[in-house]
Amino acid sequence: MDAQGRGRADDIDPADQWVLNPQTGDYELRLTPSAGESKVPGPRRTGPRGGPRDDRRNEQRDVPPQRRRRAPQPPPAGANRRRSKTKKKSTAKKVLLWTSGGVAFVVLATAAGGYLYYRHLDGNITAQDVVGAKDGFSKDEAFNILVIGTDKRTGKGNEGYGDKGSVGHADTNVLLHVSKDRTNATALSIPRDLIVDVPDCQAKDPGTGELKTIPGTPNVRFNTSLGQSDRDAGCTMATVKAVTGITVDHFMMADFNAVKTLSSAVGGVEVCVAKPVDDPDSHLQLPAGKSVVEGEKALAFLRTRHSFGNQGDLDRIKVQQQFLGSLARKMSSGDTLTNPGKLTSLAEAATKALTVDKGIGSLSKLKDIALEIKKVPPKNLSFLTVPVRDNPADGVVHKTVILQESAAPQVFDAIKSDVSLTETKKKQKAAQDAKLKGPKSAAADVRVDLYNGSGKTGAAQSTLTWLQNSEGVGKSSQMGNKPAQDKTTLEYSPDQADQARRLADIMGLPGAALKEGKSETNDQGLPALVLILGKDFKGAGTPISGGTAKVDAVKTTADKTVCAK
Repeated sequence: MDAQGRGRADDIDPADQWVLNPQTGDYELRLTPSAGESKVPGPRRTGPRGGPRDDRRNEQRDVPPQRRRRAPQPPPAGANRRRSKTKKKSTAKKVLLWTSGGVAFVVLATAAGGYLYYRHLDGNITAQDVVGAKDGFSKDEAFNILVIGTDKRTGKGNEGYGDKGSVGHADTNVLLHVSKDRTNATALSIPRDLIVDVPDCQAKDPGTGELKTIPGTPNVRFNTSLGQSDRDAGCTMATVKAVTGITVDHFMMADFNAVKTLSSAVGGVEVCVAKPVDDPDSHLQLPAGKSVVEGEKALAFLRTRHSFGNQGDLDRIKVQQQFLGSLARKMSSGDTLTNPGKLTSLAEAATKALTVDKGIGSLSKLKDIALEIKKVPPKNLSFLTVPVRDNPADGVVHKTVILQESAAPQVFDAIKSDVSLTETKKKQKAAQDAKLKGPKSAAADVRVDLYNGSGKTGAAQSTLTWLQNSEGVGKSSQMGNKPAQDKTTLEYSPDQADQARRLADIMGLPGAALKEGKSETNDQGLPALVLILGKDFKGAGTPISGGTAKVDAVKTTADKTVCAK
């Protein structure tokens, strides 16, 4: 019999069965035995003379007793109004108590269900213990995450993709850098066919679990930094460090299934192609213009090479960047964030698809990372590829690439120095400096003598090469070393102010670096600016002001759609 039935059977007001427990401050349902139910006798207490002890007067009751309904009495004269008020009060009390009890149950059930689902999602995540990954995640620092897409053919429907029998190489690699102030981020694609020297690394033996050192391999493709010779993601992180000088904090690794499940979870990803695609290898068929792809079709879009550009890996990377930008927009859109069904599907797909290092191997850590990345405006999320050129060792048929020496260091230095590749508020603020306002000469008219006071070997020469080859400042000379100084300075005579402003704009110098004074005579007998690199110099092409890096590389941003050609 339910609570209400018990109350009626024993002539007890159902509302009175919800009583306040003074110890907890909560209402509790207190039931008494119904007719036919026996009471379990407790131990008999005796008084000082052996008789029954009566301590009703001193007894401390934890919960007030239930009150039995009194037999109806004839109302006294003139009591109709008072009885009406009492009835209304009793009804309101019943509604309040029953409602509060129901709400408490719903809240409790929801909290319990939420906790269980949280634990379920947490259990979906696969975490690996790799050498080199940070222990934990900090919300107050810039961070670098290496996102790896493997070509391992595990999972239903993936038999036709990748290399048959592959142990899972680093097929797609994106180094994501998020700035300390969260105003910008850079997604740097590393070609799988980039020739590198894979360094020695430590990894756990898949059989025994013991840590072992895996010898490095010179002059090989970047993708062999994972899978080959039992190398794990920690070895790929170490290879990134050796090639770029950038320290990787964490990794996230996914296989073909991740693309299919994530794209389906958000209801499809919008892509664009400049011409119709009918690729016999990937089986991708798309009309010209915009389309929405998900599942198998999304994976086919990312795997297609022969329908885009020069049919190589570099053009496929551009397609992948387009897809990732569109996926980022879709995941952060109101249509996804306000749709409980999509959020649940996305949470399931993301936690099942990813393998991460132990430092971020929990749902709470991944949530923190997602929230920090969400702070970056899409217009300030840059996608670009490591600047490379064809490998001359390949001969006529170009299969691999090598670093482009003049441009790649600029990109690496910008990321290491936490400098944006897009226009941010810092750049706008620096442009308002009074010394930088006014007419600027052409770059070809700038005459400058360059000195190294940074204490960094080769800083002046690398800057001279960049100025002449990339920025058109041909009238520049490298004059050797100067005593070390903390700040970079640019001294000029008043009649060369327009040249100084142009050079400051090219190098990203703050107004504080400009010093009106005297020029010097260069080796051609003409007045020249005097540029002395200080300890704040970060690299050729990297702004000292901390503004926007000037790099000789093609980039796109997440807020724009670029159709694949």
